[in-house]
Amino acid sequence: MAALVDTNVPVYRFDHRFPGKQRIATEILRRGILDDSVRVPHQAIVESVAAVTRPIRGHVILRQADALREAEEFLKQLTVLYPNEAMLRDAVRGCAAYQLNWFDAHLWSYAEHYGLPEILSEDLQHDRYYGSVRVVNPFRGLF
Repeated sequence: MAALVDTNVPVYRFDHRFPGKQRIATEILRRGILDDSVRVPHQAIVESVAAVTRPIRGHVILRQADALREAEEFLKQLTVLYPNEAMLRDAVRGCAAYQLNWFDAHLWSYAEHYGLPEILSEDLQHDRYYGSVRVVNPFRGLF
């Protein structure tokens, strides 16, 4: 079964400031390409381009041209999922039922809608179930 990856996975793939997380993110994406074990919501691609090109304390992870090229590679190599009206409605319910912010509820709705059993994310509570979807923090234990 495939897992849904949150924005932090593709961002850490390129963030040299966190070598442990970069190694794990790279392995998740490589394995996902090889054995078709990950799905990427379009939201994660959009957010990752914004995150890696935004200056943080004078540091930019990728130049915009490089970030856009990497987004194209994700589109070619990974299965990208797109939202529909039912998912947006589920996200609204996820905000209310689980007290998730809009972006996390939207992410959860992808997994719920597409029948994906896990979300790989450091932004949600590790090992918690939201509906039928379990959150796994692949970076747990790293600082």
